[in-house]
Amino acid sequence: MGLLRIMMPPKLQLLAVVAFAVAMLFLENQIQNLEESRSKLERAIARHEVREIEQRHTMDGPRQEAALDEEEDMVIIYNRVPKTASTSFTNIAYDLCAKNKYHVLHINTTKNNPVMSLQDQVRFVKNITSWKEMKPGFYHGHVSYLDFAKFGVKKKPIYINVIRDPIERLVSYYYFLRFGDDYRPGLRRRKQGDKKTFDECVAEGGSDCAPEKLWLQIPFFCGHSSECWNVGSRWAMDQAKYNLINEYFLVGVTEELEDFIMLLEAALPRFFRGATELYRTVGKKSHLRKTTEKKLPTKQTIAKLQQSDIWKMENEFYEFALEQFQFIRAHAVREKDGDLYILAQNFFYEKIYPKSN
Repeated sequence: MGLLRIMMPPKLQLLAVVAFAVAMLFLENQIQNLEESRSKLERAIARHEVREIEQRHTMDGPRQEAALDEEEDMVIIYNRVPKTASTSFTNIAYDLCAKNKYHVLHINTTKNNPVMSLQDQVRFVKNITSWKEMKPGFYHGHVSYLDFAKFGVKKKPIYINVIRDPIERLVSYYYFLRFGDDYRPGLRRRKQGDKKTFDECVAEGGSDCAPEKLWLQIPFFCGHSSECWNVGSRWAMDQAKYNLINEYFLVGVTEELEDFIMLLEAALPRFFRGATELYRTVGKKSHLRKTTEKKLPTKQTIAKLQQSDIWKMENEFYEFALEQFQFIRAHAVREKDGDLYILAQNFFYEKIYPKSN
């Protein structure tokens, strides 16, 4: 018996295709609406949590007016650069905050704009310095460096950060915009549907993979000056280096994240006590956020990007940060049987005068 074939008329086929396309657009719109509703709910919950904490501290009474001791008055700002394992590291802070008794706050800027308006800078500095209910506090967000000294602040926050090989960071960001990651797999990304590989983008001279897109880590460390965001500015790179050395407590690299966490725990146990063990036992599996569908670029693609003066500057800054991090690590740890160990205190006091009776 021959196979029975039911052929659909061309008009019905076209109608079916149109109906399917409309249904898909409707579903995408519904998903977008749900995501927006979720964001609004998250903001409402965050505001409610803040009010609860403030009310709890108000009921406690005297602590609000009393001066906080040194450790309780501590504020850390992690002005995280996109696609540098920042979510992975931040999740460690969230996991430890209840146990170590500090607050974690996300700095959510409109459209992830890393440059704040002058009036928002004033508000932010005031929040950070006078919001006692949120101290000790760990603030994180995609915001460029802000010099608190400009605003007459006596006690500045502690800045930390992590940076990454500039081409690896750009490749990760390129695919992230198209395919998202395993952290929020259902979220629709800005470039979703674009199947073009990073290699193809570079070969065609696309804007999303242009050398100008490498210019990000330098301005994040440089700050809020206009010249910081002038692509290829030598002054911006020099300022970024100056800030890294003089204004940042510690800057790690994505490729050596565990060592960065270990140093933070040794130096700032008030926040990071237990962080190394948590990362080793849980963090490497559950915290590492992986971009979906990422394809490594070819040697030809890498070589083409490396011809750019912008890459040379971003890479010079990355190498500068890496050298500084490795210098700090070399003086803080020792290796034994393939593992790193934090050095014990290596200084003491003697010949103390005048002698007590």
